[in-house]
Amino acid sequence: MRLVADLIRGKSVPAAQRALAFLPKKSAPAVGKLLSSALANARALGTAPEQLFVKSIMVNKGSVQKRGRPFARGRSGVIRKTMSHVTLELGTMQKTANPENGFADGAGRNQRTEKSK
Repeated sequence: MRLVADLIRGKSVPAAQRALAFLPKKSAPAVGKLLSSALANARALGTAPEQLFVKSIMVNKGSVQKRGRPFARGRSGVIRKTMSHVTLELGTMQKTANPENGFADGAGRNQRTEKSK
């Protein structure tokens, strides 16, 4: 889960969605669903998806379900099914003109500020 989170951290929302669509990891569809939910919340607030980027994404440890499984020679073992708590925060990219050279701050790059969650 943390590998997928590290992959999309700091990317724009369309780039993160493209990366998750082709990523062969088990947690990629779950993170993609979370990203689309956050995008829907941002659209409800009136923000364009092209202006959004993944400001922060955190993966914390959740509960662990323990299940028994039979093994050879009459023994049994414990199968641990771990869960995670994922927090995703989106921010907006706003272009701010620099009066000295006419470009945005950072030599024409977008300046990122927080807007929605």
